[in-house]
Amino acid sequence: MAKNDAPAEKTSRLKQIRSAYQLTKKSDPKIGLILAGIFLGVLAVFAVVGVLTGHLLVLLPLGFALGLLAATVVFGRRVEKAAYSQIEGQAGAAASALQTLRRGWNVTPAVAVTKNADIVHRVVGRPGIVLVGEGQPSRVKNLLAAEGKKHTRVAGGAPVIQLVAGKGEGEIDIRKLTKHVMKLPAALQPSEITDLLQRLKALDAVRPQVPMPKGPVPTSLKGARQAMKGR
Repeated sequence: MAKNDAPAEKTSRLKQIRSAYQLTKKSDPKIGLILAGIFLGVLAVFAVVGVLTGHLLVLLPLGFALGLLAATVVFGRRVEKAAYSQIEGQAGAAASALQTLRRGWNVTPAVAVTKNADIVHRVVGRPGIVLVGEGQPSRVKNLLAAEGKKHTRVAGGAPVIQLVAGKGEGEIDIRKLTKHVMKLPAALQPSEITDLLQRLKALDAVRPQVPMPKGPVPTSLKGARQAMKGR
């Protein structure tokens, strides 16, 4: 079974990389030339050194590997930059960024949405409950405050942290949002997180169903990250 799964997994991985490349090329048309230049540049340096030192057969494979690594690193950064540029300004952009958080974080997009497209997303992890609002600053802060009170009532003493995604003063740029959340100080043990999630289910059960604003939550960022991580 594992042998049969391997080719399919490899094909899926190649499709993800191709999709990431196509996504990046839309905003960075010279990406192919840049990556080729980096790879060939590194390879050329090692080839020259190999010729001068008489160790070409040793240094050429090393240059090939390091050139490929350098191109991959640059590609990953360009993919992420392109993905962020595509989702920035869209309703649900913060949710798209938050959904790239790794295992150990429970992300619930749009726990609260208003008709004006102000949205609050929820992240649960070691720091406690993190509520992330996006939308018009003054309105979304009021929405966050209301959600903060609801969550505090069922949090059982767990911290309830409120953040606003945006580029204004006191706001967190979506490009830095996940890093900011991950750096929040830990306050809960895994068993406490499990209990907290159960209490939050009770809160969510009594909520009216609220639709996201028109248009899907952007997913290009998550897909791009997955492509580069091989997941």
